[in-house]
Amino acid sequence: MTIKRIGTGPRMSKAVVHGNTVYLAGQVADTTAGQGVMQQTTEILGIIDALLKEAGTDKTKLLSANIWLADMKTFPELNAVWDSWVSPGNTPARATVEAKLAAPQYTVEIAVIAAL
Repeated sequence: MTIKRIGTGPRMSKAVVHGNTVYLAGQVADTTAGQGVMQQTTEILGIIDALLKEAGTDKTKLLSANIWLADMKTFPELNAVWDSWVSPGNTPARATVEAKLAAPQYTVEIAVIAAL
């Protein structure tokens, strides 16, 4: 079975396709880093859409999502953006936890797994 890597760098790939499954690394904001959770979540979900498309799938085929928040008090803000993005009837299994992220300008990180 072949493995396809997308956005491969020296430390990690942004996505890996193996069999009929796409695994995305944790995605963080680029242009909105340092802004609030709503802005960063919006950007991250756009990044996820683009990576899923490049892999040959989309958000209707999400299997699971892991979300890390720098501050759990921002959970309602995250959910406001998530709820408007996620495909109704195709919601993935999801976990959300509070964690110290890789750099202080990041308020949220999201990783997903999807089927092809």
